[in-house]
Amino acid sequence: MSRTRTALLAAMALVAGATGTALAAVPGDAGAAAVPCTVDYKVQNQWDTGFTASVTVTNHGAAKSSWAVKWTYAGNQRVTSGWNAKVTQSGANVTASNEAYNATLATGGSATFGFQGSYSGTNAVPGTFTLDGVTCNVDSGGPTDPPDPTDPPPGNRVDNPYDGAKVYVNPEWSANAAAEPGGSRIANQPTGVWLDRTAAIEGAGGKMGLRDHLDEALEQKGSGELVVQLVIYNLPGRDCAALASNGELGPTEIDRYKTEYIDPIAEILADPKYASLRIVTTVEIDSLPNLVTNVSPRATATPNCDVMKANGNYVKGVGYALNKLGDVPNVYNYVDAGHHGWLGWDDNFGASAEMFKQAATAEGATVADVHGFIANTANYSALKEDHFSINDTVGGKSVRESKWVSWNRYVDELSYAQALRQKLVSLGFDSGIGMLIDTSRNGWGGANRPTGPGATTSVDTYVDGGRYDRRYNTGNWCNQAGAGLGERPQASPEPGIDAYVWMKPPGESDGASKAIDNDEGKGFDRMCDPTYTGNPRNDNNMSGALGDAPISGRWFSAQFQELMKNAYPPLS
Repeated sequence: MSRTRTALLAAMALVAGATGTALAAVPGDAGAAAVPCTVDYKVQNQWDTGFTASVTVTNHGAAKSSWAVKWTYAGNQRVTSGWNAKVTQSGANVTASNEAYNATLATGGSATFGFQGSYSGTNAVPGTFTLDGVTCNVDSGGPTDPPDPTDPPPGNRVDNPYDGAKVYVNPEWSANAAAEPGGSRIANQPTGVWLDRTAAIEGAGGKMGLRDHLDEALEQKGSGELVVQLVIYNLPGRDCAALASNGELGPTEIDRYKTEYIDPIAEILADPKYASLRIVTTVEIDSLPNLVTNVSPRATATPNCDVMKANGNYVKGVGYALNKLGDVPNVYNYVDAGHHGWLGWDDNFGASAEMFKQAATAEGATVADVHGFIANTANYSALKEDHFSINDTVGGKSVRESKWVSWNRYVDELSYAQALRQKLVSLGFDSGIGMLIDTSRNGWGGANRPTGPGATTSVDTYVDGGRYDRRYNTGNWCNQAGAGLGERPQASPEPGIDAYVWMKPPGESDGASKAIDNDEGKGFDRMCDPTYTGNPRNDNNMSGALGDAPISGRWFSAQFQELMKNAYPPLS
């Protein structure tokens, strides 16, 4: 997402006696078999007093069960934080040793880690690196190597892409909405375009492909600025805890994800024809938090999530997507960050933020490839609960002790999103990152919307009588009865919030209420069955789902009518 300074590093310095010139032997050249290791040190982002760097070490010797890379700074650089390695510093000497999850370094294998540092004056690239005491390479390019000519141009990204811009209206969704009785009232609202399988890139089932949407966006743009919202959603082993949104790729098919899905998308987005668009990518809904909340030994664990944590393909996939898409100068990556009713508890909140950091620094990505995060995507959590707060008490009991809140730190999406943003900045993400909140289905209006606090008979009557969110439990996610359209899309509505968005197109199903054969890899999840009595992930409550629903992504007229009826603010 920013300019990259790359050190041209050599695995072995071959000194030509007549000239004293340091020549580089690199992997793939003659004699490369004798090279013990190579290191690629990249300054990814640099400002007046600080910088972030990414380091990739490749082992050409015997396989290792642990490793440590060392170097010495010529200047006053100081490492302040690191990721994907334990990075320590003594004087000018820096040591980066493996974490438990990346200790193995096979012959020909690589490990990538990163760090943030401070400096003053110059920020010269270190000249020598060692792997377990063996010299890997000599920097043949000097302290300020020229930029790699293959690096993409830096672009002119703005702080908030939504400010001063229209947002793309998907004509296919708009036509579906307009065809519904009363739907013309919202048919001109912008929604996300979901690329939920490889075929969607070219256009599946007669629908518009990615280029079709981008061409249409240029037409809608005119002479002003326009944002296009894309949902990147096709990880291997996708949505390991919810069968309704399983995908086409198996748990091990990370290479297909990279070459058949992400690479073609990145190539299209990089077409100069589309350089004038502001392209927002929402990266992989409901993936990374599963590796925290739905894995062993938790009661909410699923075998599929255990597999995805063990093989690392969620982390690798998200990192690869951020790296490739972040190279396109007019792309703004926003990583999915769950919602307060999933990650708001103490044992989920910090661990998930750290998982986001791990993914954002995998596969060549850095925190600079992340422009922000999105909360509540395709979910129903209320934007702001007005009638109770986390600090209220009733009869000597905290609101946190109520059955609904159940010791969560947050009661709504706005407070969660703002707090998560602060946490992510503390972990090394840029202080300018912004949050998006999906408000497409969290309005909870209609006749059942409370107008004041609940009765103070108990903490439960107080919370239940005053809460806007009418679900049985915040773990309920499929086609919720009683839900309504929320705040209309708008830019910069609150501090730290880049926009309220309708990333999930209202009226598109979350999943089928019974098993339906399909060619999209989407299974049947009992959470979409209105008769289902629940599981540990929703505290064994009823699912609250509407009946007669089609598979996820298909138009669901009854749900669309429900959302309009219960919209808040109400539709006129």
